[in-house]
Amino acid sequence: MPASLSTVDQDQHTSRNLSAVEDLPGGAFLEGSWQLADRAQEVRNPEDGALLGCVSTSTPADVTRAVAYIRANLKQEWPLRSRREALEKAARLLAEASAPFAALIASESSKTIREAEREVQRCTETLRLSAAAASVLGGETLNFEDSPGGGNKIGWYSRKPVGVVAAVTPFNDPLNLVAHKLGPALIGGNGVVLKPSGRTPLTALAFVQLLLAAGVPAERLAVVAGGPGVAEALVTDPGIDLISFTGGPGTAESIAAAAGARKIVSELGGNNATIVCADADVAHAAEAIVAGAFGVAGQNCLSVQRVYAEESVYQELVRRVTAGAQALKCGPKLDRTTDVGPLISDAEAERVEAWVDEARTAGAFVRTGGTRRNAYYEPTVLTDVPTYCRVIRDEVFGPVVSILPFREVGEAVRAANNTEYGLQAGVFTRSVEHALAIAELLEVGAVVINETSDVRIDSMPFGGFKKSGVGREGVRYAVLEMTEPKSTIINLPERIL
Repeated sequence: MPASLSTVDQDQHTSRNLSAVEDLPGGAFLEGSWQLADRAQEVRNPEDGALLGCVSTSTPADVTRAVAYIRANLKQEWPLRSRREALEKAARLLAEASAPFAALIASESSKTIREAEREVQRCTETLRLSAAAASVLGGETLNFEDSPGGGNKIGWYSRKPVGVVAAVTPFNDPLNLVAHKLGPALIGGNGVVLKPSGRTPLTALAFVQLLLAAGVPAERLAVVAGGPGVAEALVTDPGIDLISFTGGPGTAESIAAAAGARKIVSELGGNNATIVCADADVAHAAEAIVAGAFGVAGQNCLSVQRVYAEESVYQELVRRVTAGAQALKCGPKLDRTTDVGPLISDAEAERVEAWVDEARTAGAFVRTGGTRRNAYYEPTVLTDVPTYCRVIRDEVFGPVVSILPFREVGEAVRAANNTEYGLQAGVFTRSVEHALAIAELLEVGAVVINETSDVRIDSMPFGGFKKSGVGREGVRYAVLEMTEPKSTIINLPERIL
C-alpha cells in the first residue's frame, strides 16, 4: 500500500466537517420559504462517511408547486438596477463568508480545502461578472435602411427573460457551477428552480440563502434537493422555459427526449487531449499535465485524460509526469498539505479501478498508481494503452492519465479528434505557426496553447463540440442563452409635409 494512502485517517476532522454545516437553512426552498419537514435525505462526507446534514426528500408535487409559484410571480417588478445590485452584494457577502463556504464545499464534495477556497474565489468573480452582464440586455439598433422595404422604418431590439429556468447541477463544483446558472438567469430577469446534485446539496442551499440575504426576491428562487422522480418532473414541467444542465451525455439525451420542444443548454463533459510537440518546454508541460490530470481527483470535465507526446520527448515527459504524480499526497481533505482527496463515492473509485484494470489486462503499463482504498484512488499514469480501452475511449472522471507517443503532428491531431467528445484541448510548442495550425484542426470548443485543457476563465464562452454539449456557458454567453431578443419597429410616414 503506498504511504500516501496509508495516512488517510477516516475519523480525522469530522468535528470540523460538522461545524461547517451547523447554521444551514432548511432542506428545500419552495414558494418563498424554507422547508423544514421531510428532511430524510442524508448527506455524508465521501472521505469518511460522516453525516453532515439532511435535506428534504422532495416530490414531483413539490416541483409543480415551485414552478407554478415562480411563474405566477414573474410579473412582479424587479428592475435591472436592483438585479445588478443584488448580485454585486452577493459577491461581497460571499467574499466575507469565504471560510465557512470553503469548509462546507470540502466537507460534502471531493475537494481539498485549498481547492474549495479557489472555488469560492471563482464564484465571487462569477457573481461579479453576472452583475456586469446587465449591459448585454440593452441590445442594439436595427439597420433597416440597408434592406428592401426598410427605408421608412427604424427599430431596435432588447433582450427579455425566457421565463422560468430549470438548473440541474453536478457534484464536482457545487458552488461555482450553481452560480454559473443562477447568476446569468437572475440578471436576465428570470426565475430559477435549482436541482443540485444529491451528493452536494448543502452548498447550494447555503448559496441560495446568501442570494436571498443579498436582495434576490424569494419569489424568483426555488431549490429541490432530491427525491424520487424530482429531476424528471422538473425537466418535463410545462412551466419550464429553459433547461440548463451539466452532467453526462446519456442523461442529457434522456432530458432532451422528455423535455420536448424547449430550449436546452447543456455542458456534458470531455475526453480531453493534450499534445506535446518536440520543441515544447517539457518540464512546464509535465507540471501542467500533473495539475490538470489529478486536481479534484480527476473529477473535472476539463481534466487532462489523454496526452500525445512526440517521440523525441516522450520518455522524458513520461518520467516527469510519473515523478510528479508520485509526489502528490492523497489524504484528508481539510489537511492543507493534501493534494488529492477522495472520489465522490466508493462506487466511483471502484469504477475507475475497473477501467484501469481493464487497460492493464489489455497490455497497458501502470507507471504509478493503480491502487484504491475505499473512495481514494492513487494518481495513476498509464502508457502503452490500447486505444479501444475505456480509459482512452470514454470520460474517466478520475485521477488517471494516459500518455502515448506520436511521430508526426497530423497523427496526434487525428488521435485527439478520435472521440465522441470535443470540449477542450492543450498544445505545447514554442512555434506560433505550429500552435495555430494545430488549434485550427482540433475539433473542440477551446484550444489552450502552452497549457493543458484544464483552463476555464469564467468570462469565456464555455462549451464544446460533438457530445460535449449544446450552447455555451460563461456568464455573458449564458445570459444570451437565457434571454430572447425582442424587436420594436416603427414605421415612419413617407411624407410629413
